[in-house]
Amino acid sequence: MAKPLIVSIPHNLGQAEAMRRLQGGMTSLKSQFGDKVASINETWSGNRMDFHVGAMGQNVSGQLEVMQDQVRVEVQLPWILAMVAEKAKTFIQRQGTLMLEKK
Repeated sequence: MAKPLIVSIPHNLGQAEAMRRLQGGMTSLKSQFGDKVASINETWSGNRMDFHVGAMGQNVSGQLEVMQDQVRVEVQLPWILAMVAEKAKTFIQRQGTLMLEKK
């Protein structure tokens, strides 16, 4: 099994505001990338979200933890997607930053 992909996204919103902006953010990804994403499930427990995404015939799972000054995302990529981990990391950082920047 491949190592998890870990991404840190810095912010200066504080934990509560960052969580507010991220909650439901996975749903907006589905509307934005609906042609590539078959399913998205997210479950929040405190400041942690567990998620499962079905995309391009692959299933991706992971969790994110919202902290005071950063969001830590850990993604378990299937081996076929692990080969493009750097591109996935860039995508996660970009989308996470966009979600945090939205009011």
